[in-house]
Amino acid sequence: MPKVHIRTYGCQMNARDSEQVAQMFREGGYTVTGDETEADAILVNTCSVRDQAEQKALGKMGLMGAHRQTRPHVVYGFMGCMAQSRGPELFERVPHLDVVVGTQKYHKVFEYVDSILSRRLERRMDDPALSLLGDNVCDIEEEEGSQNTIRDHVPQDYQATAFVSIMQGCNMRCSFCIVPDTRGKERGRPIPEVVEEVKRLVDRGVKEVTLLGQIVNLYGRTEFEKVDGKSPFVQLLEAVHEIDGIERIRFTSPHPIGYRDDLVAAFTYLPKLCSHIHFPMQSGSDRILKLMRRPYKHAKFVEICEKMRAARPDLAITTDIIVGFPGETEEDFQATVDTCNQLRFDNAFVFRYSKRKDTPAAEMDEQLPESVKEERNQRLLDAVNVIARAKNEALVGTVQRVLCEGPSKNNKSRLSGRTSQNKILIFEGDPNKLTGELIDIKVDESTGFTLYGEVV
Repeated sequence: MPKVHIRTYGCQMNARDSEQVAQMFREGGYTVTGDETEADAILVNTCSVRDQAEQKALGKMGLMGAHRQTRPHVVYGFMGCMAQSRGPELFERVPHLDVVVGTQKYHKVFEYVDSILSRRLERRMDDPALSLLGDNVCDIEEEEGSQNTIRDHVPQDYQATAFVSIMQGCNMRCSFCIVPDTRGKERGRPIPEVVEEVKRLVDRGVKEVTLLGQIVNLYGRTEFEKVDGKSPFVQLLEAVHEIDGIERIRFTSPHPIGYRDDLVAAFTYLPKLCSHIHFPMQSGSDRILKLMRRPYKHAKFVEICEKMRAARPDLAITTDIIVGFPGETEEDFQATVDTCNQLRFDNAFVFRYSKRKDTPAAEMDEQLPESVKEERNQRLLDAVNVIARAKNEALVGTVQRVLCEGPSKNNKSRLSGRTSQNKILIFEGDPNKLTGELIDIKVDESTGFTLYGEVV
């Protein structure tokens, strides 16, 4: 039985896409292995949001090419955003590369890889249509309906949570972002298909789903109608909420431009919605937001956060922020720090601005030196971390409702779970009994970003 190794870089959407590919290989008779040295096919699912992610993927693929010395038949492939944006160029960068597959062709990866591997192992080709393929395959073309192909999941024992892709693509065209070019235009899946996928997950024991989209709250806006003043996304939330067996619903990542009153109101009558939103702000400066082509102002972002906290008083808000954007002054940066102190995010993912090929921001004047980006990055992190640690410390002594997700990634002898506010809690217990269960944990200790406690 052949083996495939899949390595993923980037966001939760990439992880979900990789799971779809892995399940197709399983159904095709392959074993998915975490050991690249024993694999017959090695695939890297790439991210292009930041240059660092691309360099990591290229570096890792370069190192893994050494396996061909002892296993000459191994098939190597790039998938995802970097594959989409760079295409045939990757064959020049990585001489041992066999397959490059873009973001709308994940459902084709198995047949491309399997056909090459079969030729190398058996010197024959059963499918005449595939016999025309050369040793190298590059497929980065658009494909209608590709958003509907990310729907299968790898079966797991005691699975408590799952990601569900509800759409692909983005129409926003932020000046720093390459995603509209790598993921294409917004395309949503029909609500009934998403509901059926969630029901299948419930049958496996899943209690919590996270709905994924590049701008998730703009789901279906170009394809589906509003009903009773409710956007397609709120309609989807209501439909998933009705599914018996689902206890919690999360979604990521929304955009302020699509955060309307119907979505705010949903948090008042859909109790299964978790008390947490990841809500990218990017900057606290109106001037920088305009340069970023983010179609909202600082005051609007603050207003939405305040409305959300009024709708759900125990709400936790996390965010994304870019520092060192071209032309960012000390005053602009300070506006971002001030907004973090004002809104008191539970956590923030802070990124130094990174030039991306063919984006307007890459050609802007006043590109900042890396030293300035790094210094501002650290200052903002320090400010954000003070707030995050204080919020977690305030939970010591309280009892928190936690969905147990199974053994902790860092210590298999302990269990890990999350509160509705997405706080990680570590505790002792039997994984066979507690995984997938909602349990009460008394918080005994906080180490800053992780909480520790005991089952009540």
